[in-house]
Amino acid sequence: MALTRRIFLGTGAGVLAQAQTVAPSDRISVGMIAVGSRSHELLEAIKRVDGTEIVGVCDAYTGRVERAIERTEGRAKKYSSYKDILADPSIDAVTIGTPDHWHRQMVIEALQAGKDVYCEKPLTFTIDEGLEIAAAAERAGKILQVGSQGISSDTTKALRSWVQEGKLGQITMIRAAYNRNSPGGAWIYPIPSDASPETVDWDAFLGPAPKRDFDLERFFRWRCYKEYSGGIATDLFVHLCTTIHFVTGAVMPADVVAMGDLYRWTKSRDVPDTLNALLRYQEGFTVNLSSTFNSRADGGYLFQILGTEGAAQLAGRTLTLYPDPAYDNNGWIVGAWPKQLEEAYYATPQGRAELRRPRATEEVYQDTGPDATVAHFADFFHAVRNRGGNVEDAWVGHHAASCAHLINASVETGAMKHWDFARHRASA
Repeated sequence: MALTRRIFLGTGAGVLAQAQTVAPSDRISVGMIAVGSRSHELLEAIKRVDGTEIVGVCDAYTGRVERAIERTEGRAKKYSSYKDILADPSIDAVTIGTPDHWHRQMVIEALQAGKDVYCEKPLTFTIDEGLEIAAAAERAGKILQVGSQGISSDTTKALRSWVQEGKLGQITMIRAAYNRNSPGGAWIYPIPSDASPETVDWDAFLGPAPKRDFDLERFFRWRCYKEYSGGIATDLFVHLCTTIHFVTGAVMPADVVAMGDLYRWTKSRDVPDTLNALLRYQEGFTVNLSSTFNSRADGGYLFQILGTEGAAQLAGRTLTLYPDPAYDNNGWIVGAWPKQLEEAYYATPQGRAELRRPRATEEVYQDTGPDATVAHFADFFHAVRNRGGNVEDAWVGHHAASCAHLINASVETGAMKHWDFARHRASA
């Protein structure tokens, strides 16, 4: 997509916006609903997109609000609840960075309030919520973008071009993984020393979740608990599935089977710390997804697409193509034949082709563009200004999150799960 409102250059000193003047009346005012650690990264990314202004923040922990206002140099206003942000007509767009179990309600209410919405992944807590959200977005006529930022990176766009150009040949397998080996990597985050019933609004956190007694571990480490999160599948695999769909043009896997278990962090969660899944796509390829919080195998991240003419691998901001044209070498077979028959074999077209092994040269693409989160917000605000063209709408978010929900359902039931393409939901 051509982004007419901004040009960014990646430099050692950070990301620089193209010099451009936007009238205050033309600025997009942003309200941030929930400003946890990820949302503070979103905040910094928004600040780097020309023509935007963060005007309001709210969170169930007061310390986060104070820090967020500080990061806006005092320009943002504290709102007591997300409903107050939605009720403010001066706010054009909102970000939603709450735990997963809040997404459906807040996204739909924000759309009904006339706001454009950027919602962190996963879009949904259950599969059917995606259908509700997509319908609400259509009724409202507002922009909704989901926050799997990788698809806005230049490396992912380059990979999609390679696939479309046929550089990899026929794709038959994709392998992707996230691996970690630390308490923080397993979402066992430190808890601020001032956290207490006076600084944490427990009821605001729970919302539609089952009622429970005040619990700081659940509040600050919510990804570890099924009542608020889908664990590895919704936190990490959603990113991988979003990228897979973007790169290949596929919509959803037809069949999903998965296994997961809790091996190490047994006292801190009720979601697996190790998860493996197989996804079969009707387009003709299979996906292997895996994650463990008990080892940093593959350097912590793996993304490979395997095709009949080559393989591509993403590693940070580097994309590498490894050409792999079909080549047969039957020397070890015909070397056991009588010498006369071996010589005759190499006189045939097949034998002569084996003697002319094709030379393959790796191709490397180095991403020097903006940080993916900055680029993703630039895409979002471009869509807000131009009333369309967002790169990850409700349907894209619904399908990526549904992959994760099918994976978790397979783990829970021990059965393969299937997708109903006509009804856009799991098969009965």
